[in-house]
Amino acid sequence: MVFQSAVILLVIVLAETSFSSNGVRPFLRRHSISKRTRVVTDDNFQTLYIRQPVDHFAFANQDTFLQRYIVIDKHWGGNGNPIFFYAGNEGDIFLFLNNTGLMFDWASEFKAKLVFAEHRYYGKSMPYGADSYKDLKHVGYLSAEQALADFALLIDFIKSNVSGAKNSPVVAFGGSYGGMLAAWFRMKYPHSIVGALASSAPILQFGDLVPCDSYSRIVTDDFRNSGPNCADNIRKSWKVLTKMGETAEGCKLLTQTFGLCKPLDPGGKGQEVKGWLVNTWSMLPMVDYPYAASFLEPLPAWPVKAVCTHLAKPDLTDLELIRALRDAVNVYYNYTGTASCFNTSQEAVASLGDLGWDFQACSEMVMPSCSNGVTDMFEASPWDFDDFRADCQARWGVTPRPNWIQEQFGGRNITAASNIIFSNGKLDPWSGGGVQQSLSKTLVAIMIEDSAHHLDLRSSNPDDPQSVIRARALEKQIVKNWIANSRSGIEKSRKPNSEADCAFEKLIIINSQLPDNSNHSVGPVVAVSWQQNILVFLILCTVFLIVMVLVGLRSHQRRHSKNQFFPGSEKDMNTCNISLI
Repeated sequence: MVFQSAVILLVIVLAETSFSSNGVRPFLRRHSISKRTRVVTDDNFQTLYIRQPVDHFAFANQDTFLQRYIVIDKHWGGNGNPIFFYAGNEGDIFLFLNNTGLMFDWASEFKAKLVFAEHRYYGKSMPYGADSYKDLKHVGYLSAEQALADFALLIDFIKSNVSGAKNSPVVAFGGSYGGMLAAWFRMKYPHSIVGALASSAPILQFGDLVPCDSYSRIVTDDFRNSGPNCADNIRKSWKVLTKMGETAEGCKLLTQTFGLCKPLDPGGKGQEVKGWLVNTWSMLPMVDYPYAASFLEPLPAWPVKAVCTHLAKPDLTDLELIRALRDAVNVYYNYTGTASCFNTSQEAVASLGDLGWDFQACSEMVMPSCSNGVTDMFEASPWDFDDFRADCQARWGVTPRPNWIQEQFGGRNITAASNIIFSNGKLDPWSGGGVQQSLSKTLVAIMIEDSAHHLDLRSSNPDDPQSVIRARALEKQIVKNWIANSRSGIEKSRKPNSEADCAFEKLIIINSQLPDNSNHSVGPVVAVSWQQNILVFLILCTVFLIVMVLVGLRSHQRRHSKNQFFPGSEKDMNTCNISLI
């Protein structure tokens, strides 16, 4: 159960980016503050609090709380210019504000206002203060549905109270759990936002929608492809750690070799250090970025490759393997060389709200995980819902609902929705639970080579792979189309050959021309069935020619018909002049 427990409690985070915050002015003069809000300002941004119902869906509990949100309007043009809205994850909202560079990179070009909404029960948005996690009575209002309702009321409040925002199209952004929320927000509240960029959003990691070992297999592939013998040596290590952990002498050796802060107990049979390593190896591929970053921990560029340099030798003895593991884990926890010892109870994501996510995982966010020890590099650990349920009942007094998310948000049956970008990096273990193929012209999947967990949401960097650069360009063009369509009313009454349709057709054309041997192709950026598109195109062309022949034959009888065009004609198609790259 070591792998299962580690991954179930693994919270999904944004990696570090930077942006300039100089010269950002608060917007007090433009914002009409009502009794529902409280304001804190500084020179760079404005922190506001809106009073929200604790329970949006019933009337017995009339309690309220203050939800925190951050506004930056340095580039906002007012007068109906767009609002970029970040759907807060499982942590303090400043964590995501400081680490979502894409929104800041785009703000000037779009003249956009930036809003970062904090998720209830995280950061300072605690419905019951210090008692928020006291018992089920207090924590029971922590759910994705309640959080989405918070977001909807917040957007409605901003549009009603901020001068110039009434007609502003709102685009939601989010990565990981935040990406899931952004996608679900568009599905549940399409009137609140015109579209959502859902990066690394594993909305299919529920029930039996995807195999429970998808995460562990992708982790293993990343290590296998990052160096010879790397994954094999990690797979061999579990038996060695178990054997050494069974004796006092072995525990002493492990404690000294790894430089642990606290001696290992022989009664644990190495489970403590094994769980620590499983967590570490599981996290690394998520932050396998092409340049140095320091969000979870200070890490070098391509940290998985850096780890694998220490695990490249075959046929290591037990002692040599333990020393190699020490050097490898040193990359993650002591890259700067400042750590005096390692704490096996340290979470690789300690900066986030582990307590809140643990409750969400035990209630509705039931994401099955497993490993088999054959096709992956971990010990065999089957998914056992009965054990998981018993553990959740003991910790929280709550019985998990394994199918609730599918019932709420549709699982794979989401084609009634529109205007969602699902982007996934092929290095990201969570991509196995993401939407990897486009479902319609407005539900677009973007698969990105050489990209880890929501790398596309980070600020641009000189070391970004070309695949990431091209993916961001495509995302930007699609967002532009959403905004343009919302302003022209196309979203309410779609017209044939609209800019969005033309843009989508050009996406298909551009990506069909990518070289097969390109190391940096987006591959395919838009996962669509080209055979279906060709068939539809041929049918439309045939119908078009038939109609034009009939029109020509009747032109001497109805002279005014020469000005009529059948939808989809050459005249209409010539208006599709969107440049994507």
